[in-house]
Amino acid sequence: MLAAGGMPPRVSDFTASNIRVAMLRLARALDVKGIAVGKVEDRDLRESNDPLPVRIYTPASVSEGDESGGIVFFHGGAGVFCSIDTHDGFCRMLANASGCRIISVEYCLAPEHPFPGAVEDAYFATQWVCRHAWQFSIDPTRIAVAGDSAGGTLAAAVCQRAKRDGGPALALQVLFCPVTDLSAVSESWKTLGQGYFLDRATLDWAIAQYIPVGTDFADVRISPLRAPNLAGLPPAHIHTAEFDPLRDEGRAYADNLMRAGVPVRYICHEGMIHHFYCMAGAISYARKAVAEAGAAIRETLK
Repeated sequence: MLAAGGMPPRVSDFTASNIRVAMLRLARALDVKGIAVGKVEDRDLRESNDPLPVRIYTPASVSEGDESGGIVFFHGGAGVFCSIDTHDGFCRMLANASGCRIISVEYCLAPEHPFPGAVEDAYFATQWVCRHAWQFSIDPTRIAVAGDSAGGTLAAAVCQRAKRDGGPALALQVLFCPVTDLSAVSESWKTLGQGYFLDRATLDWAIAQYIPVGTDFADVRISPLRAPNLAGLPPAHIHTAEFDPLRDEGRAYADNLMRAGVPVRYICHEGMIHHFYCMAGAISYARKAVAEAGAAIRETLK
């Protein structure tokens, strides 16, 4: 699968530019194609020299002007690569399955914009959408945040900050194979850290691009699992994959949320690898998984 994107064979050959190109090629090769939605619109949330692009997906079942739930979505990519384009097919499927308008955020990437730039963009986008929900025909009481991989980290961090700072009242958080703890090495990292799509060498390279030297990896904006108090956070739907090195930290975050009294829907997708949900053109199960994830979102936000 990595060969489909032309990923450099050695980490020493990695650059932000060539990895971004490789992931876009991978998406074009393996992402699902031809998913019709009601409408797709690109716009900027900031009218300045520092734009924040978003792509808005209206589900096929929702007519223009009709109110729906909303999902502010953050793509994965270790804070260095991927984009709204690499996750286009996934967002189309999720919009139709959930019945929610999805606002996919093109947050800033490292090394040009290291941590905490992406976190600040994610929080700004969430605040903006919640304050201007009417502009999107979104019900402000039915807004979720969602993300996959490092985007799941952003979604979790946004929820924690919103609770801490009295920010927007979010109805749900949906985390797909999230990174929740860069301060430790889980058992799944030890057993699955090589040969299962996402490997430790690639993650370590990305961490060096994204996180400035001297940063505490236990910072909850990087490792939301390290938050001392998770009580009062929005309900969570957390998805992990059986053969994903991130599996155990995703499960640990679900467990900690449940212990804090947060309603949690947790599922580990058997036989799947990291990023499988964005490979629905090659992995047929991904369509079923996203359809079921969307149905669960629809039920929670009804």
